[in-house]
Amino acid sequence: MTGGAAGFALTGSQPADTMRDDYLREAKAKISDPNILINVISRRVKQLKRGSRPLVESLEKLSPEDIALREVIEGKITYELA
Repeated sequence: MTGGAAGFALTGSQPADTMRDDYLREAKAKISDPNILINVISRRVKQLKRGSRPLVESLEKLSPEDIALREVIEGKITYELA
């Protein structure tokens, strides 16, 4: 998986992307369908960028994409198929 509707690369080769790769791997364990994962993350990133408060705490400054991934990993956000 190299990208998606979320507008950000889901994998990368730069050192800063290592954390995101770890988060992505863990999030995939929670939501195994890549299309659903991308849609959940994309929707949550939009909410965060509009001012929604993160549901996870972090000592480091995380991007909205990393926050959304952490929220999935920690079970703070889920999805429901209609």
